[in-house]
Amino acid sequence: MNFVFLGTGAGVPAKARNVSSIALQLLEERGSVWLFDCGEATQHQILHTSVKPRRIEKIFITHLHGDHIFGLPGLLGSRSFQGGTEPLTVYGPKGLADFIWTSLRVSATHIKYPLHVKEIEEGIIFEDDQFVVEAGILEHGLESWGYRITEKDRPGELLADDLIKLGVKPGPIYKKLKNGETVVLEDGRTLYGKDFVKPPQKGRKITILGDTRPCETSLKLAEGADYLIHEATFSRDEEELAYNYFHSTTVQAALTAKKAGVKNLILTHISSRYTGIATEILKKEAEEIFPAVIIAEDFMKVDIPRV
Repeated sequence: MNFVFLGTGAGVPAKARNVSSIALQLLEERGSVWLFDCGEATQHQILHTSVKPRRIEKIFITHLHGDHIFGLPGLLGSRSFQGGTEPLTVYGPKGLADFIWTSLRVSATHIKYPLHVKEIEEGIIFEDDQFVVEAGILEHGLESWGYRITEKDRPGELLADDLIKLGVKPGPIYKKLKNGETVVLEDGRTLYGKDFVKPPQKGRKITILGDTRPCETSLKLAEGADYLIHEATFSRDEEELAYNYFHSTTVQAALTAKKAGVKNLILTHISSRYTGIATEILKKEAEEIFPAVIIAEDFMKVDIPRV
């Protein structure tokens, strides 16, 4: 599991930062990629990375500002020509379906794979045997969403070497023991599943927020997360400007991380006014509140290790 940052800027594309898009690669977990936002030229950004459009299984849109969605029609169309045949689901605010279907219809774009669009409500919007995705409304100039991705705990690994030493050959018995069952062998010995299975592997928790002022929903979605991705459009000294434009500063993002008890904070959606040394200053501002800070850069890859 890892993040690949495809666009980390705010508002309009800049030379150093394209507009918003983040790929969450789940190649080991499910052989797929989840995309969060799809600003203009996202598919061009992908060309500079290892991300495969045909592997994109889900796209989560935070809100309908252009710097978060204008790359979506092009990406959806190109996916057909890049070997994408598996179903794709796009989640997001009300109005997303109109935007997608109108764009594809007017441009006569033909999709060769099943495409589903789901306009979401607060709460759990997706769950299977591996992951749960929750959504909550943030505080922005229009409906903006944050997402919390929770990986379910994985069963502990079977201690197969210990069983082999006891003369127990691989077979149905292994499955029963892995499931925690008690097994009586032909020679009368009793084996207890709990004695031959390592502790469960704790699932990882990730929070990805759309554009927002500091708010209670951010804290709720971020609580105890391994990684929080939070916008930091403005520096500490621009708090009034951030408030007026429904955005956050570096310090406000760091305070959210601290209050929510997250392990790592990644700042993105950086205004183009901050370049070079100014970017390092942004990082230091946040670190004064919350030490484990990364300033996202375009094409940066961040691994998300298991605990």
